[in-house]
Amino acid sequence: MISSEYTGWFKSSYSGGSQAECLEVAPGRPDVPVRDSKATHIPALLFSHRGWTAFVAAVKDGHIEA
Repeated sequence: MISSEYTGWFKSSYSGGSQAECLEVAPGRPDVPVRDSKATHIPALLFSHRGWTAFVAAVKDGHIEA
């Protein structure tokens, strides 16, 4: 799906100000769209809520380096 079709995009407060390596997420849907903040014209990647939650937990727990 084209990223512009979603609204409510946000970045983590941990992203910092450089904009170099930021992902944006648009929650509140049956799926979780994720996009590169530098390339908002590229279609978003869609993840299931379960898959996205597992990914975020793995990063927070140190199993995956951000």
